Amino acid sequence: MFKPIVFMFIFTKLFLSANSKTHPADIKALNALKNGVDPRSITPGSCLSSWDFTIDPCDNIFTDHFTCGLRCDRVVSGLVRVTEITIDPVGYSGSLTSVPWNHLRYLNTLDISDNSFSGLVPNEFSNLTCLRRLGLSGNSFAGEIPSVLGSLHQLEELYLDNNRLHGAIPSSFNNLTKLKRLEIQRNYISGEFPDLGSLKNLYFIDVSDNNISGGVPSTLPLSLVELSMRNNKLNGNIPHDIDKVRFLQVLDLSHNRFSGTLPSVLFRHPSLEQLTLSYNEFSSLQVPEVDITLNSNLIALDLSYNKLRGLLPTFMASMPKLTALSLEHN
Repeated sequence: MFKPIVFMFIFTKLFLSANSKTHPADIKALNALKNGVDPRSITPGSCLSSWDFTIDPCDNIFTDHFTCGLRCDRVVSGLVRVTEITIDPVGYSGSLTSVPWNHLRYLNTLDISDNSFSGLVPNEFSNLTCLRRLGLSGNSFAGEIPSVLGSLHQLEELYLDNNRLHGAIPSSFNNLTKLKRLEIQRNYISGEFPDLGSLKNLYFIDVSDNNISGGVPSTLPLSLVELSMRNNKLNGNIPHDIDKVRFLQVLDLSHNRFSGTLPSVLFRHPSLEQLTLSYNEFSSLQVPEVDITLNSNLIALDLSYNKLRGLLPTFMASMPKLTALSLEHN
């Protein structure tokens, strides 16, 4: 006498499956993502608290389920694929290693910033071939940065800052030809900064507060607008042809171990507006061979806490836009 009930259960299950909007592979990956989060860190009212897999994740109009954290778009065969995962910064903890990331074929944004996720950055992120933005900032990820991230050829923004990552920045990042923004500050990164000269769209780099050694790379992206390498262990040279990076506006190399003569190219750079070189060991300034009155765009120059000696070079009085000059403790 239970056969009609069993039949009705099977029929209902098949009906829901046939009318599901979300691709089953995406549902499986989302479920695994939530299961990897410590349930004690899923607070009432948070995004993940609304992820109820008894309903279709992308069919959430006029419901109190899946109220945030997802974006879905119709891409193929009438099915909808998950294209964005952006969860709220409420302190979720757990690991991402058990998620079948290869199922999320159409994901272009993954942002779990400012939570408490830990463990390794999954190598399986390399399967997210449509990814344009990866935000892992402000978590507790440890270990080395996976070199396979260099295979994400659509990636435009990469945020790995404020974690516990160590080791070198992978040279494979030079393959990220669409990358525009790279943030790895406040980790334990060591080794020399890699050659990223082939990245023609990269305009922002911040690798401050690490343990990077060597000098400023001689092959910087020509598209670069802002470079911050503050508070590392840099002790090499500043490239004498850094003026080839003609869009550079902000350069912060403070709190490092640079020494010797500061090259004059920095004072006649065509775009540079803010130059911060405090807390180094520079002992002298190279005087420009040409008149910099018309060439210098420097607005703020910080040379404090170095080992500079002698009189202030007269060319500094000819820098037409300079409004802030710090020379204390020399």
